[in-house]
Amino acid sequence: MWVEEVMEKFMRIYKYQAHGYAFSGVEELLYSLGESAFVNMTQRSVAESLLQVGVTQRFIDDVVSAVLRASYGQSASMPAFAGAMSLAGAQGSLWSVEGGNKLVCSGLLKLTKANVIHATVTSVTLHSTEGKALYQVGYESELGSGSDFYDIVVIATPLHLDNSSSNFTFEGFNPPIDDVQGSFHPTVVSLVHGYLNSSYFGFPDPKLFPFANILTTDFPNFFCTLDNICPVNISSSFRRKQPQEAAVWRVQSPKPLFRTQLKTLFRSYYSVQTAEWQAHPLYGSRTTLPRFALHDQLFYLNALEWAASSVEVMAVAAKNVALLAYNRWYQDLDKIDQKDLMHKVKTEL
Repeated sequence: MWVEEVMEKFMRIYKYQAHGYAFSGVEELLYSLGESAFVNMTQRSVAESLLQVGVTQRFIDDVVSAVLRASYGQSASMPAFAGAMSLAGAQGSLWSVEGGNKLVCSGLLKLTKANVIHATVTSVTLHSTEGKALYQVGYESELGSGSDFYDIVVIATPLHLDNSSSNFTFEGFNPPIDDVQGSFHPTVVSLVHGYLNSSYFGFPDPKLFPFANILTTDFPNFFCTLDNICPVNISSSFRRKQPQEAAVWRVQSPKPLFRTQLKTLFRSYYSVQTAEWQAHPLYGSRTTLPRFALHDQLFYLNALEWAASSVEVMAVAAKNVALLAYNRWYQDLDKIDQKDLMHKVKTEL
């Protein structure tokens, strides 16, 4: 029930956004949804919160920890709010995108018919004209260096200490923009086409191996999850590979797997494809919640990721930033950081 209660309150954000309300900081957004309880959940651990509502330590160790390792690669000591979002995603009814989630972003970008400059941003410099902020965005492309001026700028990449991809500078700000804090947790996904070593999991006869997914709690520590994956669109004639047959397995691990570790999990394999990236914030490495508004008409979309990290959360953050920019531009300040929004929204209906 704990997860359901958290999600029921979180769903309020869609009603608020449908009425055009926005928030300038993560703390303000969380408070509007669940008051101080939601804000405190970013400081209290999942384990502590679940124990408080009567969940046993054994269930936390055996089930909750496994789910958190599968989604965030972290333990039950991570903050309760992010943990609740992770547990909600373990209950099924999830969507998959054939070709990868990146197609959602590229598809939306295509629909906007925006003018895309294929370049790497190197700097954001504050200028002012007639008392209003004007931003010069510097960039590097194959054609060389360049820059353009904008009234509104949205930073849509994580600002953290170990992100070389966001290694650009903020110039001309007084006081300076100082929101590069915390670290991200690396995740490695290996797609292995091969024969699972079912003996390692206690099944000498592979024909008797009954599982398509394996989660771990803390041992072995060299991998977090192991999944027998299948296509997104399954035809009526599709048949999942039997345990004794070669299949495609997805292995999630904190570090790239050594050959000896692959040989531990698989009797033999044909191929291995590996992707490594900074997947989620390392919760606990940052002491304060960031703000969406870094300066007048300068916004930070990824701020909400420090409360919880998922595709849905980032979509909520994106719409919040769009509404915040719109409301600020047209000086509709009654739509920003309002208290008691549940009452306001009911009276507007």
